Amino acid sequence: MGRVIIGITSAFDEEDERFSLSRYYVDAVTQAGGLPLILPALSLELAAATLERVHGLILSGGGDLDPAYFGEEPLPSIKKIAPRRDAFEIAVARAALVRQVPVLGICRGLQVLNVAAGGKVLQDISLGICNPLKHFQDAPRSHGTHHIEILPGSKLASIFATLRLRVNSFHHQAVSRLPPAFKATAWAPDGVIEGIEAEAHPFAVGVQFHPETMWEKEPVFLNLFASLVASCATAESDVRKPPDKYS
Repeated sequence: MGRVIIGITSAFDEEDERFSLSRYYVDAVTQAGGLPLILPALSLELAAATLERVHGLILSGGGDLDPAYFGEEPLPSIKKIAPRRDAFEIAVARAALVRQVPVLGICRGLQVLNVAAGGKVLQDISLGICNPLKHFQDAPRSHGTHHIEILPGSKLASIFATLRLRVNSFHHQAVSRLPPAFKATAWAPDGVIEGIEAEAHPFAVGVQFHPETMWEKEPVFLNLFASLVASCATAESDVRKPPDKYS
């Protein structure tokens, strides 16, 4: 087959009414052998149909997720939200889990994947982590500022071929509760979850850092995109049976 098509969700500015996406995601997918397709936030009716046109999905980074999606009222720490983007990404993430479509969540995308499967998010790291690290760095985006420890035997351990990695950090929220279908696979030294993966899915992985801005400087981070592309290439695209955990 030719290059697999990787759909990448985009940001949506509710005031300017513009979709946008950093070039880093496009370049990473292209370099990994995939064909990137930027996805606008469509209607809920079209969210599932979107997956009929792609082989894999990337939930990109961005702003805060509306806490209504995980059953909470907004606290003062919540920053700007985008209702249209939230609705589309939650819907398309749930569809990807049900249909066994390979999916990678990056930063906000990890949180969307977690919530779509039934998990929860800390509205601010300070609300659940004692003595937290600086998780919104002032260093260049390509620079790793703290280490993570990776779970032995996990997909992330296989992808990166190491159990310790230095990553970048641009978030003030984090996973607070995992859904039953997922497990944590990486942690920052302060206990913040930095990686998750589904146990009954060919490839449903989330990372709290931004590998798309690091691989040009440190090629090991391209492994994550290459693994997503490889998973898409080997999947039987016409047979995507929903596992009980997501139905």
